[in-house]
Amino acid sequence: MGKVVRFDTGRRRKARSSRWAKVDAYAVPAKRRVGWFPVLLVLLPAAAFTAVFLAPTSGDGIAVEASAARAGPAPSPSDRERAFFPICSGRKRVTCVVDGDTIWYRGEKIRVADIDTPEVFSPACGRERAAGERATRRLQELLNAGAFSLEAAPGAASRDRYGRALRIVTRGGESLGQLLVREGLAERWGGARVAWC
Repeated sequence: MGKVVRFDTGRRRKARSSRWAKVDAYAVPAKRRVGWFPVLLVLLPAAAFTAVFLAPTSGDGIAVEASAARAGPAPSPSDRERAFFPICSGRKRVTCVVDGDTIWYRGEKIRVADIDTPEVFSPACGRERAAGERATRRLQELLNAGAFSLEAAPGAASRDRYGRALRIVTRGGESLGQLLVREGLAERWGGARVAWC
């Protein structure tokens, strides 16, 4: 046949310094340096992930106590009601939180009888709306944290003038409404009026 001649594309480079070694007539790096940045990109998220998921079971239990406090009182065997409560939206409402003192539960509109919270739908000022939104989210969080009970309000009618059922929401015998009062997100029904604005 004939003689095989190597094709030269003109990509040959000269070795520039001691960093480059000549291999098969082409200059290639002899040693690549890996900086700390790629290593940190892997290690920092891994460390954060580990810290978040191991915190409730580690050390002196502070994280466990904080999460338990956010969940409210522990349920008792008599607490038999349980559901997932989203924030209400749209016209069809079955189980959801309207605001800090009104919920829908299994198709019935319920007014939390022992508290009053800042208005969300017709607030007197922006500060009241923000406080009402905090109360709404906190009530949602408490209801979703575990089993609860709905009790008739002592000495009160079973329904208010708007047709809502009047109930006290309890967990472990403690009123979740009064927990909102202690946290500054509600006022006791019939008590001193709080100036939300």
